[in-house]
Formats: sequence, C-alpha cells, structure tokens
Amino acid sequence: MERWILLRGLVREQRHWGSFPALLAAALPDARLYTPDLPGNGSRYRETSPASVRQMVEACRLQLQQAGVAPPYSLLALSLGGMVALTWADLYPQELRRCVLVNTSMRPYSPFYQRLRWQNYGAIVRQLLSGGRQAQEQLILRLTSRSGDAPGRAALVQQWLGYQQEYPVARRNALRQLWAAARFRAPARRPALPVLLIASAGDQLVDHRCTLELARAWQTSARLHPTAGHDLPLDAGAWLAQQIADWVAASKAA
Repeated sequence: MERWILLRGLVREQRHWGSFPALLAAALPDARLYTPDLPGNGSRYRETSPASVRQMVEACRLQLQQAGVAPPYSLLALSLGGMVALTWADLYPQELRRCVLVNTSMRPYSPFYQRLRWQNYGAIVRQLLSGGRQAQEQLILRLTSRSGDAPGRAALVQQWLGYQQEYPVARRNALRQLWAAARFRAPARRPALPVLLIASAGDQLVDHRCTLELARAWQTSARLHPTAGHDLPLDAGAWLAQQIADWVAASKAA
C-alpha cells in the first residue's frame, strides 16, 4: 500500500486540505494518506517553526517515525510544502517513491517577483505586522482562491478563523516560515525519482510560470489548470486528484 504524505504551505495546517484528502483517497483507493503539521502550525502551534526548509524536513520525518509510518513515501506538496518535498528528495531519495509539486516556486529557477507576485507585497507585510486574524484569513483566501460564491467564501473564512482560534499561529512563526521560504534555494540536481509538476493559471500569489520554468529546466512536462487559484486543492480538488491518479497509473503501466 502506497503511503502518501500531504504537505501544506505557509501558516496552513492539515485541516486546510478541506475535502481534498477524501477526493484523493477515492482516486487512489490502494493508498494511505497522512497529513502531518509542520512545527508552528495546527496541532503543533506551540512549537517554534524551523527557520530553514531542511529543518522542516527533519521535523516531518521525525513526526512520521514517531507515528509508526515507515517509508517509502509518496509526497504531494503545495507551495512551501514543495520546497520541503524537494529538499527531502535531495537528502533522502531512498525514502521516497514519487513527488507531486503543486504551485511551487524556488530559486534559482524563477525571479523573486514571480515567486511571490510583487503586487501583493504591501498587503502581506501590513498583515504580518499589524493585522487581525479575520483580516488575515480574508487576505489569504483572496490571494489563494478564485472559486466559490460570496456566502460560501464568507463561511470558509469563518471556518479558517475557527482553526486559528483553536491553534493560533504566532506571528513570529509566520515570519520564520516566510524567512525559510525566502532563503530557500533548490538543489542543483533534479530529483532522482518521478516528479509531477502542476500549476494554476489563475494563481494570484505565485506566477504559474515558475512551474513552467521548473519543467523546462528539468526537461519534464507540467499540467496546468486554466482557472484555479494558488490553492488548487480548494478550487479544483477533483481535477487535481484525477491528474495524480492518472499519472500514478501511467507510471505503473510503463
């Protein structure tokens, strides 16, 4: 049975996957899914977030080991989670079977103004320095999603606000995660395992060309959703699950 580890992005926890794990489980009926939280997020909110992506890898590996979840793993990673996945593949390739990277970006493949769209700098900095939690969740939803009606989006903000009230992410931890992502530089070599790259053409946070440039550098293909935002599992979860299932099936048949 294939063990899939799902890794989220900045200041997000396992509950932010929403209904997507159920969609992926239905598309991959022979798989077991795990959604660990990185230190500083979710159930681990009292811990200090690592200031480097490599330390995030070690924290995740230790958490799985303590839970009795043994490798090999397949990784599905979104945004910052993609940096964690790529570092994991570079350091411990023997632990992994495959990686799916969604809307990720990294040096040296893309310039900083594509890795985080420059139009958002002011709003993000103001929010990190002085914003309230409701305004924070509203900003995150606005930057990461392009789907849903107004009442549904308002309800989602309230749900996310409830997560924050239960497991509040400290501002210092948000800044440490942002600092780790900003300093991250991809390994010089491409992962020595199968990799699927997926991006959203409607991503308002990270330019989807980051994924296309990564695909060009690694001489592999990328799949592109035409309208979804940065949080592709939220905006087009069924589509994403099917893309992964089709890719896994094709790789097993090859």
